[in-house]
Amino acid sequence: MTDESKRKSSDGNFGSHHRCNFCGKPASKVKRLFAGYEAFICNECVTLCHDILITSPEAGDIEQTFDVPKPAEIKGFLDQYVIGQEYAKRNVAVAVYNHYRRINTLAEAAQKPVSDDDVELEKSNILMIGPTGTGKTLIARTLAKFLKVPFCIADATVLTEAGYVGEDVENILVRLYQASNFNQTMTERGIIYIDELDKIARTEGNPSITRDVSGEGVQQGLLKILEGTVSNIPPKGGRKHPEQSFVPINTANILFICGGAFDGLEKIIARRVGKKQVGFDAENLDITKDSPEILSYVEPADLLAYGLIPEMIGRLPVVAPLQPLDKNALFSILTEPKNALVKQYRQLFAMDGIKLTFEKEALWEAVAIAEKKKTGARALRSIFENTLLDLMFEAPSQDDIEEIVITPEVVTANGKAKLIKKSHKKTA
Repeated sequence: MTDESKRKSSDGNFGSHHRCNFCGKPASKVKRLFAGYEAFICNECVTLCHDILITSPEAGDIEQTFDVPKPAEIKGFLDQYVIGQEYAKRNVAVAVYNHYRRINTLAEAAQKPVSDDDVELEKSNILMIGPTGTGKTLIARTLAKFLKVPFCIADATVLTEAGYVGEDVENILVRLYQASNFNQTMTERGIIYIDELDKIARTEGNPSITRDVSGEGVQQGLLKILEGTVSNIPPKGGRKHPEQSFVPINTANILFICGGAFDGLEKIIARRVGKKQVGFDAENLDITKDSPEILSYVEPADLLAYGLIPEMIGRLPVVAPLQPLDKNALFSILTEPKNALVKQYRQLFAMDGIKLTFEKEALWEAVAIAEKKKTGARALRSIFENTLLDLMFEAPSQDDIEEIVITPEVVTANGKAKLIKKSHKKTA
């Protein structure tokens, strides 16, 4: 640092061309500007950095424990957003509770002397299986709202084996690290939801003799991360380079929840379960690939035949199947959850001072159309977007509309909505 820089750093006498290298503010906009070697920092950034260091937990402070919500509390919160899928919600609630109780036990054991009677608890990762639109991703997102821990959703379809074009498997840890505000300790206690796991299944049930860089290769890359290893990640993501500084992340206490549609798994299960049993006391199972409960009979052998490698199946011991949604469940999704579609569209029109009313028959008509599309709850949103498109385009420009009534004819595109005017409230 030159004599001139030392003088300026003490009295803050800088020209207008000098700026803080962190926030970009000029010297005239801050109280003090401190000069370093070809760099400047203002008093506001110094205060902010000090506050972060005081309030953030230390990286090595792993002995901290925290309150864990009971399984019933976790499931109760999921019930407010997710309709049906009782078995899957109970599985997820118990797994999350046991996971953080395990971490608390490890933290408490670290403060006590080692005993021969100590039992080492292992984590149980979860695999959610179900058709598209049944609520797999919704369960994961709802958990993110409720749990005060770092949480991220990763997509398995973009992952490739190390050294090939695409993302490395360590990048899912980078997202969790970023979600924890770059706190290493909190990252090692987080939850990662890996979506579309079925898309990395190998193309054949037998081991591949050639490179399967986006299938079996990715599964092999995920093995140690799922089980527990120290992985060096680049904090800002991207490919690893020798000049980058790495952050070591221990994945032993990270809970992994994997999900996928596993389209075609029903046929594999049906071939196994539907085999004829010999004997008078043999159980008579009338199960086909179209049976709603077919996924509840899934076994590791079925996942192996689908394309998951045995090591991956062993690291996902808890399997939570989700059932297809029937008419009643689809109707409940429209009205009951906190983020129900009907409530969302009512809120959108209420912003323009318009009351939106749905006739019950119109909702049932939307359910009937959604069942034909066979894409679960996702079909409902597309139906309402098409139904309300013209109204959402025209209504904001008309100041005399007080209420809009959606009839079954509007949903089937055979009629127009009822418009109630503000002045004389007459149906148009």
